[in-house]
Amino acid sequence: MDLSLLYEFDVPQPWAGEHPWGQRTEERRVYKENIEQIVLADKVGFDTVWLVEHHFRENRSHMPCNEAVLGALSQITDRIKLGFGVSLMPHEFVHPARVAEKVATVDVLSRGRAVWGMGRSTPMEQIAFGVDIPASKDKMKAAARTVVGMWEQEYYEEDSEYLKFPKRMVTPKPYQYPHPPAWMAAATESSATMAGENGCGLLCFSIMQPLDKLASIIKTYRAAQETAVPLTGVHTNKVGVYTLVHCAESRDSFATNRVWESMWWWYEGLAKFHLKWEMAHLSDEQKADAFPLLEAKVRNDFDIERFDQEDMVIAGTPDECLQKFLRWEEIGVDQLLCYLNFGYLPHEAVMKSIELLGTRVMPELQKRGASRAAASLGQRIGDTERELRSDRQAA
Repeated sequence: MDLSLLYEFDVPQPWAGEHPWGQRTEERRVYKENIEQIVLADKVGFDTVWLVEHHFRENRSHMPCNEAVLGALSQITDRIKLGFGVSLMPHEFVHPARVAEKVATVDVLSRGRAVWGMGRSTPMEQIAFGVDIPASKDKMKAAARTVVGMWEQEYYEEDSEYLKFPKRMVTPKPYQYPHPPAWMAAATESSATMAGENGCGLLCFSIMQPLDKLASIIKTYRAAQETAVPLTGVHTNKVGVYTLVHCAESRDSFATNRVWESMWWWYEGLAKFHLKWEMAHLSDEQKADAFPLLEAKVRNDFDIERFDQEDMVIAGTPDECLQKFLRWEEIGVDQLLCYLNFGYLPHEAVMKSIELLGTRVMPELQKRGASRAAASLGQRIGDTERELRSDRQAA
């Protein structure tokens, strides 16, 4: 299992001052610090950094132009892959030609390190951009086919239900041939099925849900992959899952660095966002059932450390984090996307977490992965030899 990063560029309120300077000051700090963290992650061996595209997500996600940040990173990193996590694909968000241009440009600048994730976003953003929500799945897939056509064909034209596009050469073409691998965001078993059926990598999350539910989603995805008809020119059958991660020399630093407080900030923000934008039509009882921990916290009937105890997040010393990573690997996760900079964590604590994961956890993961691969190869060789002996005896 590879370790990667996922960034949204959280800018928690309250900000340091009134409008117009408080927000600007905090955003400048966050961009500077997050880029420093990603540069360090490149040096210590993280596989991929995935940058999220969100719009109007005050407090939580202040990075609407992930292609600009990925372009900057392409010039100051050497090995880490640069993931669009994700590009919002329905046509109302952006013309498919712009997606093709942005992803290919990052791929060229990085000499083939771009990874392309696709998604549909949330109702809050869809409403603001005038997205036809019932048609958004079909539009996402149609736009993806258009993007691939623009990459693979010298000249491209289309006259379809969703796009009228005259014959044009879309430039640049990607560095990778035929194009970067494609992944699809999914939060439910039905969307995981769609990712699998279309031969795309799966990007999902486990935060605040038990591992058995995540395992069920992965199983559904793998089953759909068995009959996949790839949406793009690159068939990808991998699972990437993101969760909150914090690694420290000792848990004694957790209180000082506001680790549990930051985790609750993340959960509470997620819950309130969904209740407002996706569950407004539900009854109060249904809303309470969807996020029961909100009321439990008000009653002082919930310990935030339960997130960690039930493996919904990963926090602890290097040895503790390693053991948790291995449990995730066992259920079929190929790439764990570490959401390291969340809430109120100090920059220095995040940098230390990256260093510890890179120098003390990843080498152990790689050793164990090599041992398992060797054992698996030995098993396959043994099975083949037994089959050959059986065939000779039958003859």
